[in-house]
Amino acid sequence: MIPPRLLLAAYRLGAFPMALGRDGPVAWFTADPRAILPIEGFYVPRRLARFLRRAPFRYTVDRCFAAVIEGCADREETWISDEMIASYTELHRLGYAHSVEVWQEEELIGGLYGVHLGAAFFAESMFHRVSNASKAALVHLVERLRARRFMLLDIQEVTPATEPFRPLLVTRAEYLARLEVALRHERPFD
Repeated sequence: MIPPRLLLAAYRLGAFPMALGRDGPVAWFTADPRAILPIEGFYVPRRLARFLRRAPFRYTVDRCFAAVIEGCADREETWISDEMIASYTELHRLGYAHSVEVWQEEELIGGLYGVHLGAAFFAESMFHRVSNASKAALVHLVERLRARRFMLLDIQEVTPATEPFRPLLVTRAEYLARLEVALRHERPFD
């Protein structure tokens, strides 16, 4: 397991871990440019917004962190190893890692998890078992962060799942400046 102090120190410096495959070693990365999602002015595509208004989804937070991270790791190619699962589960136990869950009736159909430090949230991964469930989790997360006046939502890089939300690409220097400001403020996640 990656020691929690090491993981948190890495996030404070703008680095993040990824395993090189489900059974591979953990490596450390920074991204330049870095992808972030603006919390204020967050863009939700119209079609998705219409879908979410009608969707029979229910949302919870930190109800089943282990199931969410396992859902995120359950894919053909993954960077979430058993070591990563143990490390983030420990961060969750310590109050630094959180999950957003999406339910349809009593079935977990999607979610995401990430790390919270100061007024920054570092979104790590998301999954879905029903179309748009992971995007619904992201929209719910941003609403939560906005209500609590978070300042930074880091998504590391643009993916096909995050591209419709119009992420911003910032240089490493700009990212680190934004991160420094966000870490000076304390915001509650729950």
